[in-house]
Amino acid sequence: MTQKYKRWYDHDPLLLDVINMLKDYKDELHEQAELFLKSIEKKVSKDVIEKFYQTVKPINGGKRWYDNDEVISKTVELLRIVPMDVQKRTAQNFIDTLKANGIELK
Repeated sequence: MTQKYKRWYDHDPLLLDVINMLKDYKDELHEQAELFLKSIEKKVSKDVIEKFYQTVKPINGGKRWYDNDEVISKTVELLRIVPMDVQKRTAQNFIDTLKANGIELK
């Protein structure tokens, strides 16, 4: 029996929704991703985020859907490394913020 490959965000339907929204509406959600990064910067500093990103960003630009936009790429990579409970809270906060700003997606 073969095991189906799971991506890091497949474990949580809410997180999966947020990743899919970022993928499908990355231009429209760019500002929200920037706000997310700014809130993380307040907690750990911009330098820490930059150092982390330099270690994970692909050489030669990468081929993933988010590699062409540094803000979206940083957002996805940060979501990938935080603990699952933080991923879940962040996903819920992201959706709540969209709703609070009158953004209705899917």
